[in-house]
Amino acid sequence: MKTWLLSTGVIVLLILSYVGCSNSINNNVTFQNMADADVYVNFRGSVIDVASGQKTVVSNVPVGNYNYSTTYTVPAGATGSATLGNLSGTVTFKAGTKILFLYSSTLLDGNYTISLNVSSSDSVSTTNSSITLPGKNERKTNSTLTDP
Repeated sequence: MKTWLLSTGVIVLLILSYVGCSNSINNNVTFQNMADADVYVNFRGSVIDVASGQKTVVSNVPVGNYNYSTTYTVPAGATGSATLGNLSGTVTFKAGTKILFLYSSTLLDGNYTISLNVSSSDSVSTTNSSITLPGKNERKTNSTLTDP
């Protein structure tokens, strides 16, 4: 009887450890380029070319911290350029992380401005903000504002 209980216990532990472990990391990063020109992202020792209007997905990124940097082309007709957002930085991957790099741009009076917004499935946090209207000290919890 003791042998049977011991054998059953070992088998149950083996099954639980096998079910609890996953062979796939399931981390991915998406580079989506909505800017007017191509972008080139240096990520994990590779240059990823993302043409204007296209997206590229890198799957099975191991858990860890990775640096990235972006180089971009300026479209024809632009006389200057500027950037918004961190076109270089570090991203962190935990198990099951999905990260989106979203590039966009504007061309105004010959000046090309490229922007980058990075979002992560792990960055879920909420903040409470208050809006004070002139002459009032009350907290608003919705987005509907009225005159004082």
